[in-house]
Amino acid sequence: MQHPESLPKNCRQNKYWNLEEKMGNFKIKDMDLYYSDFHALKDINLDIPSTKITAFIGPSGCGKSTLLKSLNRMNDLVEGCKITGEVTLDGENIYKGMDVNTLRKRVGMVFQKPNPFPMSIYDNIAYGPRTHGIHKKAELDEIVERSLKQAAIWDEVKDRLKKSALGMSGGQQQRLCIARALAVEPDVLLMDEPTSALDPISTSKIEDLAVDLKDKYTIIMVTHNMQQAARISDNTAFFLLGEVVEFDNTEKLFANPSDKRTEDYITGRFG
Repeated sequence: MQHPESLPKNCRQNKYWNLEEKMGNFKIKDMDLYYSDFHALKDINLDIPSTKITAFIGPSGCGKSTLLKSLNRMNDLVEGCKITGEVTLDGENIYKGMDVNTLRKRVGMVFQKPNPFPMSIYDNIAYGPRTHGIHKKAELDEIVERSLKQAAIWDEVKDRLKKSALGMSGGQQQRLCIARALAVEPDVLLMDEPTSALDPISTSKIEDLAVDLKDKYTIIMVTHNMQQAARISDNTAFFLLGEVVEFDNTEKLFANPSDKRTEDYITGRFG
């Protein structure tokens, strides 16, 4: 019988101690979101599996990023935002009883534009662990190295960890931001168009990184690039006017969509 501490990252033992459960599973049930009188998300029902890449696609303003930000309660900061229905992470309602700081430790966020802190590369990565009470240099050193290696940037920066992160290229900054999110060992990584501001080579590196990371983390990515969704995601949700029109295995959704609106969008008839 395995002890829980010996399980792989993103696994836990269930209460019967004979089954490994993957962590990082979001279930969204009958969710509606309003900005004052504006009905931004309508009757969202999704079961987002653990340790897979799920892509959100659809035209601008259709609710993709709104839903993504709801998954770590960033919309708490928006005045007049009201959410009904249920959003659970591994069975726990994130809007009822879950501490928001605990949620954001478990659910990291990478934004469209790289946003490194104006401090050294090392301190960018160590920032999160320090806020959670880790201050021993040896422990922080290990976290910084591990996180930068996971983000496939260690070899590029290991000799300049004390230099400002603002001196890095855009693609390096985005991988640094991914490493910063990984430093607190989340279960889920949210990515809001993480490559839209990057050149093709940097985009390819981020895509390869996402595929490598999905063995340990649940990745949910908003993208306007349908080819990107087709290349790297396991499942895709197509959004239109605040609704999820279709959610399926990516290969099936692109090859044989079940809804005419999905077909029209992916073949370029609108959007």
